[in-house]
Amino acid sequence: MSDLRDVPERDGVPAATVPSPSRRGLLRLGGGLVAASAFGLSFGAGSAAAAVPATKRFSLTEPSHDLFRHAKLHDARVQQSFTFDVVNRRLFVAQLKSGSPDDSGDLCITQLDFSGNKLGHMYLLGFGHGVSIGAQPVGADTYLWTEVDVNSNARGTRLARFRWNNGATLSRTSPALAKHQPIPGATEMTCAIDPVNNRMAIRYLTASGRRYGIYNVADIAAGVYDEPLSDVPHPTGLGTFQGYALYGSYVYQLTGNPYGPDNPNPGNSYVSSVDVNTGALVQRAFTRAGSTLTFREPEGMGIYRTAAGEVRLFLGFASGVAGDRRSNLFYKNVLI
Repeated sequence: MSDLRDVPERDGVPAATVPSPSRRGLLRLGGGLVAASAFGLSFGAGSAAAAVPATKRFSLTEPSHDLFRHAKLHDARVQQSFTFDVVNRRLFVAQLKSGSPDDSGDLCITQLDFSGNKLGHMYLLGFGHGVSIGAQPVGADTYLWTEVDVNSNARGTRLARFRWNNGATLSRTSPALAKHQPIPGATEMTCAIDPVNNRMAIRYLTASGRRYGIYNVADIAAGVYDEPLSDVPHPTGLGTFQGYALYGSYVYQLTGNPYGPDNPNPGNSYVSSVDVNTGALVQRAFTRAGSTLTFREPEGMGIYRTAAGEVRLFLGFASGVAGDRRSNLFYKNVLI
């Protein structure tokens, strides 16, 4: 992807920005309340310590660039999420399986090249909604991380790790899966991997609410669950949740709805960044990426690092008509 076309599509609406809270003194709750006051949003207290080293963050008001548009996936339904193997240079996109009920948890994973051409697929039966997936390179292999063990709300309750195997179909009881339940009592669980720092964000729901836990990928893979780097509340009031990504000390969220009579072009899609050490909302920006697409529903986020070392924040959008939905990926690449 180091030789991708850079076709800017400027996000023309001013963003609302809250300055990053000072790390001196770690005023976690105060930072969260400042953000909440600015946006009318809901936050709780952050984690007990700032264990994730502070990093630069993506500027969400900078232009977005095309990776590809109108890519055809293996099945015909809307994409839900995507992920990159940055070592083996692979891209995987998740969608609900065609012909399966919406609450079945049946997924289709399509491997695409970076021009949007299909390279392979897998089916996952009884897993979840495909809200977010992660990729972990192991030598020449890619191991995928997904939700698994679908509940009555069509969401996964645990995490599964398995080797990508083109053409295979895995059930939720397959011996090829390594299952993990790092948060006791969680009724929903998904993950996103920061491939640069080898960390994992776990978005989970318990009786006390929805939160993000930040872990080392190697710890979760090894079954070491009691050493989270951070754990912060999930912000509310941002709109319809459509995906997230982790890079450095920030989680990025994508929200919005498809075009329609109540949501005409340019739509209501926003990108936000949250400090994983404090839970504070740092920036929220309207995005016009892919504004000319038909249907245009925000679906998924991901992180990629090019061979030249440029880190990119990807935004996904579904397009097309019912029965022939397409995948579209855009990225931002300015760090501040």
